[in-house]
Amino acid sequence: MSPRPYVEVTDLRKTFDVSKPWLNRVIERSPRQFLKAVDGVSFDIKKGETFALVGESGSGKSTVAKMVVGLLGASGGEVTIDGVSMMDPNQRAQRAQLRRRMQMIFQDPYASLNPRWRVDRIIAEPIRAFNVVEGEANIVARVGELLTLVGLHPDDGRKFPHEFSGGQRQRVAIARALASNSDFIVCDEPTSALDVSVQAQILNLMRDLQQKFGLTYLFISHNLAVVRHMATRIGVMYLGRLVEVSDSKEMFARPRHPYTRMLLDAVPDLAMSGRQRIPVAGEIPNPINPPTGCTFHPRCPLANERCRAEAPAAIDGVACHAVAEGRISAAPQPALA
Repeated sequence: MSPRPYVEVTDLRKTFDVSKPWLNRVIERSPRQFLKAVDGVSFDIKKGETFALVGESGSGKSTVAKMVVGLLGASGGEVTIDGVSMMDPNQRAQRAQLRRRMQMIFQDPYASLNPRWRVDRIIAEPIRAFNVVEGEANIVARVGELLTLVGLHPDDGRKFPHEFSGGQRQRVAIARALASNSDFIVCDEPTSALDVSVQAQILNLMRDLQQKFGLTYLFISHNLAVVRHMATRIGVMYLGRLVEVSDSKEMFARPRHPYTRMLLDAVPDLAMSGRQRIPVAGEIPNPINPPTGCTFHPRCPLANERCRAEAPAAIDGVACHAVAEGRISAAPQPALA
């Protein structure tokens, strides 16, 4: 019997009311409008692995991330972390204990750090908030250890965030995430605001820390090269739904959903293998008024009448009528760089 997943997300949903103000609706005789940002997303993450969510902007990745850690309330579904429900009002006490073990690394290191605080105070805040270490001298020593751990010097704690480069600020953010002895970290596009050379350094640091402390990552990204380097398993999102979930190596070698293939075909062929680069066609439809049936059908070359009328169920990790009916080949993809 396999151990229970560390994180379980079941039928997670989020709907935003994007209606005009009441008076405008009365005058213009317009109805209320709702946007389904997340529509029935389910996945699990095993202890110590990295599960990545990928997709174009507007697919709902960051909304899922915020709901998983409780920064955003869900409209429906369930999130369970280490056996504790993030939704059940009867488990408030357990959630309070769990929160120390969950942290988030945000996309923009220029906006996620308080510019008025010195770095040592920024890193010490979760230590004090969760009473991880007692005594001011011990807190100062722990902050120095964390700065050293992420490749900075303990003396850097006396500086303000504006005195650091973007990569150094993200190292500070990682140190803050580790300060509460967390074991589950949600990474929301943690390297997208950094230069490519700095991205590699931060990603390697995150992998080293994962191996050293057994960390579990939920990794949000639109960069497939980054995801390939980091992820154990990958979920591909499109317009609020998961269209494919697969092992990382398998997905890059044999993508099954037409949307996954479209994303991989658009990646430049840096290995010069002769693979033709095909730009992503079309745009994500308006989520307020999504297409009927499979929401990907307006952009899909394999769409038929069933795709336009009936939303596909996920079968063996793929939600696609063409895959279920055998209308798409399973030929391996040329290797990506």
